[in-house]
Amino acid sequence: MGPMGTLGEENQTDDMKMELFTRLYVPRLTTPLSELAPDPKPELKDSTMLVEVQIILIFAYCSIILLGVIGNSLVIHVVIKFKSMRTVTNFFIANLAVADLLVNTLCLPFTLVYTLLGEWKLGPQLCHLVPYAQGLAVHVSTVTLTVIALDRHRCIVYHLESKISKRISFLIIGVTWAVSALLASPLAIFREYFLIELIPGFEIVVCSEKWPDEGQLNYGTIYSVSMLLIQYVLPLAIICYAYIRIWTKLKNHVSPAAGNDQYHQRRRKTTKMLVCVVVVFAVSWLPFHTFQLVSDIDSKVLNLKEYKLIYTVFHVIAMCSTFANPLLYGWMNNNYRTAFLTAFQCEQRLDSIHPEIPTAIKVKKNLEVKKSHCTGGPFTQPTNV
Repeated sequence: MGPMGTLGEENQTDDMKMELFTRLYVPRLTTPLSELAPDPKPELKDSTMLVEVQIILIFAYCSIILLGVIGNSLVIHVVIKFKSMRTVTNFFIANLAVADLLVNTLCLPFTLVYTLLGEWKLGPQLCHLVPYAQGLAVHVSTVTLTVIALDRHRCIVYHLESKISKRISFLIIGVTWAVSALLASPLAIFREYFLIELIPGFEIVVCSEKWPDEGQLNYGTIYSVSMLLIQYVLPLAIICYAYIRIWTKLKNHVSPAAGNDQYHQRRRKTTKMLVCVVVVFAVSWLPFHTFQLVSDIDSKVLNLKEYKLIYTVFHVIAMCSTFANPLLYGWMNNNYRTAFLTAFQCEQRLDSIHPEIPTAIKVKKNLEVKKSHCTGGPFTQPTNV
């Protein structure tokens, strides 16, 4: 189901919703609601309402937001600022950073507030916008990782230098956002913002999913399972296939020249970095997707006393992927590490960046550049990281 669908099921009646929220907010309730005294405010029972747990959650979410905003902004900054970093692969990596930055700024602060308050006090507009933005960002991330893997597979396995121009890469990025927006749209459309009176005198505002009720057809579960396949299983299967073939190709490569060997070493390091990015993404989101799927299939999971805490912990783990990528770039890729350091030092040149292209091809390209200057013909830089 959607990222913010922690409370409520899709086709509940008002009585069922009342019962669900009663279990979440009233400790060990054995007396019927109608027999409860009208004046006392129910005591919140889930662990996310404990001060100690809330302090930990505030620290966790704030750390993710801070690291994510700084790291992803830095990635976008160096790709835009330094001409040597403006390559097709780096444009895709910057697009990944934009998606993560969207989650860090638009989703996580509101999710934290919702978790701490135990009810939605941010208005009906954000009730629709926040889960949609998070779903959109996750779709963009998975599609972008898939595009990067397929592009590198084509270039490395089939010995093709990238023929994707920068203009085409921007077109691919635009299509990625358009398709992702369409796939995530049900998270904004099928949303309900309503008030629940748990007992007389005590009401809470709820933001939950609301799917059409047509007999035994459960649209919420259908959408959830479909998105699990489209957003997680299928992309990871394609990515794994591509990188396994790439890794086999690079492992079996025999370089006839030292310059060519350095080129393949750089490609191997870049591929290793991108594989780590995919692994971190897959591992971070696996518990969250699994728990969501189990909750959709078996509604009894909602009866767990610590359902909200378990959901929140898995959500925090998933959100760690939003700041991990810049750390991996700086640790595993010399070009990004140099660019980051140069950005902090306010320098304008990146002389130590090594493009991912063999010496022989660089000589050929240099000749083409000189020729193009004489003839006025165009020249397109090759892809590198």
